[in-house]
Amino acid sequence: MGQNKAEAGDTTLTIHLRKTLLWEVDSHDPRDGELDEAAAMLREGGTVAFPTETVYGLGADARSTAAVERIFEAKGRPSDNPLIVHISDRKQLEELTLPLEGESAILADRLMDQFWPGPLTIVLPVKPGAVSPRVTAGLATVAVRMPAHPVALQLIAASGCPLAAPSANRSGRPSPTLASHVRDDLSGLIDGIVDGGAAGVGLESTVVEVDGDLVRILRPGGVTAEALREVAARVDYDAVAAPGAGIAASAAADAAPSAAGAPAVEAQAPRSPGMKYAHYAPQGLMHLVKGDADAVSAYIEAEVGAAKARGERTGVLAFAEHAARYDADCVLVVGSLAQLETAAHGLYNALREFDNRGVQRIWAETCTEQGIGHALMNRLSKAAGHAVVHV
Repeated sequence: MGQNKAEAGDTTLTIHLRKTLLWEVDSHDPRDGELDEAAAMLREGGTVAFPTETVYGLGADARSTAAVERIFEAKGRPSDNPLIVHISDRKQLEELTLPLEGESAILADRLMDQFWPGPLTIVLPVKPGAVSPRVTAGLATVAVRMPAHPVALQLIAASGCPLAAPSANRSGRPSPTLASHVRDDLSGLIDGIVDGGAAGVGLESTVVEVDGDLVRILRPGGVTAEALREVAARVDYDAVAAPGAGIAASAAADAAPSAAGAPAVEAQAPRSPGMKYAHYAPQGLMHLVKGDADAVSAYIEAEVGAAKARGERTGVLAFAEHAARYDADCVLVVGSLAQLETAAHGLYNALREFDNRGVQRIWAETCTEQGIGHALMNRLSKAAGHAVVHV
């Protein structure tokens, strides 16, 4: 094990390097025993990245503070940001959570029946001492989900551990949807990577809490509000998760520096991951452009031309319907407006590709906030540090 020192302002950070093992498995049907080495590593307090149906997660035994601290060390994650605990069997809830009562208990069970395994995380009362306090960030609740991925389910079951598992990337970077993304960010910082191919949804899980007959969305994700309304009598949003939340309208936004990576001002720990910190950001300065399609493309093309004249390398994140309109150095198609699921699947890979191509200035088209578009716009807004131009 070696050491690598990185300068951060006046502070020198020492990162302990380790050998990162790689296991390649069939994402649809991992063979019996194929994950035993990775599972043993988790039981022994190690950190292992693995695929889920949303993005790759970085797992560690949620019960062990020493193991969970290795997640924070590898990711450079803020310590007041809670982690989601992944399980493979609903019986594990008895070990982790206190029972809900009345209508809340009935609704939580209905959500699990409908969406587990799947991209839905439910915030529940934590059983004292059941998980490390580093998982809950000192809160009286714990966020739990059961992933819909054969590799994830087999790994959790084989390890015998409930796995705390945020996305397997350096904090602030776009979430990983391929094992190669994990290697780019975390090789030498974690113990192992299970390569099960590409993640499916491409965006993280929806995080909710229940209160009587109400489902409150804390973070939009792979399960849409429309789908939740088929199960719950009432669906509402936390203020930071509502459609349009966090997007600051400014005609002069393009002249302002990006706030990506800067913490929002809050007095307490967020109740779920994804509520407090701006992240998912590419290295280049990024802005969203909202408005009529013709006005959006005209504005972006003018800004691209001005940036090129300054000698900056430019990029545009466009939908398939409009990509041919742009003449930036790097024009990436994120998906189709007619099928926003394709855009959700391709978003993080596109943001990483801008970094690979050395793009310094990025302009992104926007979409409706209906269905999966809500989660897509939530991630785009955070990637741009909430900087948006209305035209």
